[in-house]
Amino acid sequence: MLYTTLLCIERIFFMTSLALVIVLLAALMTPLLMAKFKISYLPTAVAEILIGILLGQSGFHLISTTPTLTELSSLGVTVLIFLSGMEIDFELFKKQPTTAKSGVKTPLTPLQLAVGSFTLILLSSLGLASLLAWSGLFTDIGLATILFSTIALGVVIAALKEKELLSQPLGQTILLIAVLGEIVPLISLTIYAALNNPGSKSLWLLSLIFLAAIFLLMRFKTVYHFFERIDKSTTQLDIRLAFFLIITLVSIAEEVGAESILGAFLAGMVMKLLRPREETQDKLTSIGYGFFIPIFFIMTGAKLNIPALLHDPKSLTLIPFFFISFMGAKVLIYFVLKRRFKVTNALAGTFLSSTTITLVLPILTVGLNLKVITTQQSGAFTIAAVISCILGPILFNRFYLPTPEEMPRKRVNFIGANIMTIPIAQQLSKGLYTSELFTNNEQNYQIYHSQANLELLPDLAPATLTDAAVFDTDILVLGYLNNEQNYQLAQQAIQAKVPRIIARFEFKNISDDQYDELKEHGVEIFNTYEANISLLRSLIETPSTLQIIDNTDAGLFEVTVKNRRFTGIQLSNLPFVDQVTISRIYRDKQLIMPHGDTQIHLNDHLILTGNKQAVPAIRRQLETLN
Repeated sequence: MLYTTLLCIERIFFMTSLALVIVLLAALMTPLLMAKFKISYLPTAVAEILIGILLGQSGFHLISTTPTLTELSSLGVTVLIFLSGMEIDFELFKKQPTTAKSGVKTPLTPLQLAVGSFTLILLSSLGLASLLAWSGLFTDIGLATILFSTIALGVVIAALKEKELLSQPLGQTILLIAVLGEIVPLISLTIYAALNNPGSKSLWLLSLIFLAAIFLLMRFKTVYHFFERIDKSTTQLDIRLAFFLIITLVSIAEEVGAESILGAFLAGMVMKLLRPREETQDKLTSIGYGFFIPIFFIMTGAKLNIPALLHDPKSLTLIPFFFISFMGAKVLIYFVLKRRFKVTNALAGTFLSSTTITLVLPILTVGLNLKVITTQQSGAFTIAAVISCILGPILFNRFYLPTPEEMPRKRVNFIGANIMTIPIAQQLSKGLYTSELFTNNEQNYQIYHSQANLELLPDLAPATLTDAAVFDTDILVLGYLNNEQNYQLAQQAIQAKVPRIIARFEFKNISDDQYDELKEHGVEIFNTYEANISLLRSLIETPSTLQIIDNTDAGLFEVTVKNRRFTGIQLSNLPFVDQVTISRIYRDKQLIMPHGDTQIHLNDHLILTGNKQAVPAIRRQLETLN
């Protein structure tokens, strides 16, 4: 008897281990097969679900549900939702500066377009859910509305990255629509579950999870940078903090009656607001998409019983209706997108916004737990979502047409109009910059306003500068001759969080610490005397410097790597390596002497020389936010 029991236990462990090995092998082989057969139109998540269907109870029955796989699958969806929270770019929600002049209609911002679009999605989803309830096909209007309004943020981001659209208005608009397509359904699902679960706690307790998220954000905001200073390879404090946030907020969510995925999503948002390093996000993405998340998607497919669905006439009828509803809920956003973008790209954005899979699966799990949806209905919803996730990116790639839009030009604002700032502004405007000058000197305004984009201000008070959007710029140049005036303006610019500030300081007072104080805050100081000394010394030591600077064909340039597509690539493998010479790399406040096998990192500053005609295209590739 004991021997038989031990044999059964051993067999159970063997079957559990074998099932896990098969799932991990499938997770490994899926991207390899996609690369081998050049399947780029299919999202990896959908491919993993299809592989799960093939290996699970709908196919070869090689994968069976075991307690280990169930736990890992649950962790997978938690990590997936956490990473979705980390994908949100909160900068997109900030008010964008407008450069439209009087009499010119200001185009709708991505945020305005996204809010209008998602409002229509919610109304369409409610209408379609009501229609299904009226027909008797699916009677739960609330759950159907939540399902139809979801958007697969991860799939959308992958498609936008491939087209390098994240820095352009169209990409930002679609991204914001997808963000709303995750945040709003998640919160709605939490409220829905609380209202439909007789054993749930009071609805007001749900607010505790948001208070806990705010508390954790405030608590770790001040010490997070301390973590970065003391962190080392054997501690990985950033990763430990991430999983602490996940477990804490998921536990609080479950305790107050909220859905665990809401806790995971809030944990991702908190982590994002802590402004982690790129390496941190890469490590978390590696852990999630390298192990946990593929198990979740493969097991989702493995648990689907498609033969049973196909033999059930009602379930078979549901699939096309659910698919049409998933797609139809987003149709009206075409008319919103068309107000700013051309017809083909508005169509492309509509199709991409119709993709949904990420939230559908956990929402269906909640529905099954609440017994408001049957297994057959859940399967029909899943298959419909998979079809939408296949067609959406394909149709997006089919209809999207690149526009002749230039890469967003960096804005340079000058305070002070004089013989030094005016010619610089004129030259910058011919390249990859837009420049605007501001002055409170009426005499200088009368002299120079016909030569440059110059605006006369009544004074230089903080309110005046803010109203004129002087600080809404990438680079602010303080060009007055008066040191004290530039110092005061620099202080205001620091408070306004201007990304880059250049201040003119012609005279140094040894007893005055203003110069050093500004440098400590990252303000770049320009001094004509020191610049001339440096230039003369360079001419003596390296005579070719003057030729590089003055040569009409060649020049010395600095380009910042913003495009993730180039991170990790060796210099010798750059597609434009034969057109320029990279002499230095400025990384983490240190100059690096590069070699052919030197890898490029995100935010590297490349100091290069090359043909002036070729550099703009190279800059466009490297500095495109992606």
